[in-house]
Amino acid sequence: MNFELFIAKRIISNKTYKSSVSAPIIKIGIAAIAIGIVVMLIAIATGFGLQEKIRDKVAAFNGHIEITNYDTNASDESQVPISTDQEFYPEFKSIEGITHIQATATKFGVIRTEEDFEGVVVKGVGADYNWKYFEEFLVDGRLPDFSGKRNEEILISNYLAKRLGFKVGDKFQTLFTNNLAELRPRIMAFTIVGIYNSGFQELDEKFCIADLRHIQRLNKWEPDQVGSFEVFIDDFSEIDEKADEVFREIPSMLNARPITQKYYIVFEWIKIFDSNTNIIIAIMIIVAGINMITTLLVLILERTQMIGVLKALGSNNWSIRKVFLYNASYLIGLGLLWGNLIGLGLLLAQKYFKLFPLNPDTYYVSEAPVYLNWDYVVLLNVGTFIACLLMLLVPSIIISKISPVKAIRFD
Repeated sequence: MNFELFIAKRIISNKTYKSSVSAPIIKIGIAAIAIGIVVMLIAIATGFGLQEKIRDKVAAFNGHIEITNYDTNASDESQVPISTDQEFYPEFKSIEGITHIQATATKFGVIRTEEDFEGVVVKGVGADYNWKYFEEFLVDGRLPDFSGKRNEEILISNYLAKRLGFKVGDKFQTLFTNNLAELRPRIMAFTIVGIYNSGFQELDEKFCIADLRHIQRLNKWEPDQVGSFEVFIDDFSEIDEKADEVFREIPSMLNARPITQKYYIVFEWIKIFDSNTNIIIAIMIIVAGINMITTLLVLILERTQMIGVLKALGSNNWSIRKVFLYNASYLIGLGLLWGNLIGLGLLLAQKYFKLFPLNPDTYYVSEAPVYLNWDYVVLLNVGTFIACLLMLLVPSIIISKISPVKAIRFD
């Protein structure tokens, strides 16, 4: 039998335990643990969720790694074509972790209506295009189908649709030019088959998606010539390493650039979430630990006579300390239980019912995203439990200072 655990259970199950002087302090300690876990769960889940959503939105328009010509072109328009006759296309077999590669091209254009006009970037895609992200963004209509003959279907953003008064099924003309010397721009008509809304206005306000063969025809390219290749990987945390591997595998006249470089400011901004989350976790654990230290000291003070009796009967200091550490472990576990119930409940409610909206102009998303993973939930609970218990080792030393004679006479 574990003597210390037996004594701790008797203390916890004692009815006077719940109505003693220490009861309010015990409740405060439990509440501090619970609130700390709730705040930490929300900070981690929403921080990771926001990072993941922003990464997905940027990747939807650019892939994770972009292969382009090695030139000084910094615009959104494809200039010098690349042949699709490459060893890495249509499958990048030489590098593990690459899930997909697709050929694209972009061209500046001006959408013209009877009342207004708007500059856009028409992104040409083919039958190999990965529509996974845009399936989530689609708000009206359907996704274009470019697997057959060349067609005039186009996908535009909700931002452009509202700005120009478009709806699904409308047709519009777009003006293109290859250089400033062309006096007469080329006009192409498109039919809107779908409207998307990624929430990333910086991209929504300019990108339309049409058939790649239109861009090839406008630029007078051959059918095997494209503007760039977009590479997708399965683990975003390895994006820089994979970009280096891709760069070493492609011909010397091509360049591979991860989206973390192309959208450097955006990704530096979301890195701040990690620092903020770490600070929140540290503060919550310290606050919870301090509250538990106070609770433990009150428990020791309240059980001074019991400590004296146990010492008189031959119990050593470490044995008595274990009694109170078992007691404290129970309180910490109770706080963790309530904290997880409340925290995970709020996160699940946000994930499925979108209770808390955000300003997309500031955060690039319309509601607080939630990323739930049992790995960080378990790690957070175990880490909090161990950290609080270690913090209680020091104040429990006070037990060794208590004299048995004085303790038994203590009132």
